[in-house]
Amino acid sequence: MSCVALSALTLPHASSGLPRKASSRRSLRAESHSCTASAAAESLPRLVLHDSLDEAGVETKLARDAREGFVKQIQRLSRIGGEASIVVRVGADLARAALQIAAEDDSLISHSSVPLPVDSFIERLDDLSMEFCSLYMPPLKSPPEVFIGNLERYFYVHKGFHRADAMSDARSLYLHSALTCRSGSAGILSLIYSEIIKMLRVYGFLEFDVEVHFPHDLSSLPRGYQKQKSQSSDQSHIITTKSLLVKILRDLKDTFWPFQYDRATSLFIRAAHAANLTFGSRSVGERHYNSGGSASGFEIASSKAAHHRIERGVWTIARFGDMRRALAACERLVLLDAGHEELRDYAILLYHCGFYEVCLQFLKLYQSTKDSCCNSRPDKMKELEEDLTLNLMARVNLILGEEGWSKSDVSTKYWGRSPEPW
Repeated sequence: MSCVALSALTLPHASSGLPRKASSRRSLRAESHSCTASAAAESLPRLVLHDSLDEAGVETKLARDAREGFVKQIQRLSRIGGEASIVVRVGADLARAALQIAAEDDSLISHSSVPLPVDSFIERLDDLSMEFCSLYMPPLKSPPEVFIGNLERYFYVHKGFHRADAMSDARSLYLHSALTCRSGSAGILSLIYSEIIKMLRVYGFLEFDVEVHFPHDLSSLPRGYQKQKSQSSDQSHIITTKSLLVKILRDLKDTFWPFQYDRATSLFIRAAHAANLTFGSRSVGERHYNSGGSASGFEIASSKAAHHRIERGVWTIARFGDMRRALAACERLVLLDAGHEELRDYAILLYHCGFYEVCLQFLKLYQSTKDSCCNSRPDKMKELEEDLTLNLMARVNLILGEEGWSKSDVSTKYWGRSPEPW
């Protein structure tokens, strides 16, 4: 059925009165339940990214404003709200939180003195719901299958949204780019899809419960389905508000991690091995030869290249990492209390940047937090990670204990090598 025909069918249904776009968005957000910030965030050591850039002469006002906006949203995540499905309007404004993530990263890598227009992209997101109502709304009392089918034809066919690989196009990880290019990651597409559903519910056009099926493979698209007809196998594909934010941030962290070789291992292991291969004044090859290590020539060359990029301040190529955006993603995951491993991963990046005191503080916090958590059965990779963590702590203690070590220049030591990413 054509869009024109569908539009004609929906006139009696739509004539009941579409609320104004701006008032609908305010209504949607006003019903979100606010809660206080988590005690975990208040007890964190200092997050260094913005302060260190400031002291190196890099302007961070826009980045700080965006971070403040992100924190404002995650402070609304109660334990109940954070575990609610993304189609339920409670707690944080997911779209605004995702746009604040994009706004901070945009300010970190651009010369622009103008902030990302978050409100304009919120309006563009709302326009999708309005356009669906005018073009693809099925007749009144249509079965849920017809409604969902029309929604997916509108979203994936008429608007042309499709899934993209972050390693080939990092823009797919940001909501504003996905709204512009109609190409996004699974997490970003799920967010847009769920926002349309939430706004349609506000308009009063959704008379049944819809859930979003989040894909765990590399090619499938997020799909809607009637919740009453869900099966037990669908449970693992339901994504919550907090888990979607964590997914978006971990995608950014993985994409911009400065050590991209050996992707079969964890991010931490890659960074720790790079630290082992580049530690001290000796060359990588000399250290490997003297230690009798078993690292391959490819690993040595990759670590050496990554270390050289870090020395020169090369941040803008996604395939080779981006230290600023990797640190920003780690800091937001720490603020979100996404797991104790985030403390450790942030610490290893601080080590590579030369912020040894703060690195040690986060490693100690990781150890105390890990010990207080319920311990799962360790596997070989986790055992290796723990060994590397202990080695890293010992190394940082030795560095801090060296005679003549001074923290006077540590705030600018890293960024001062290349204060701008171009």
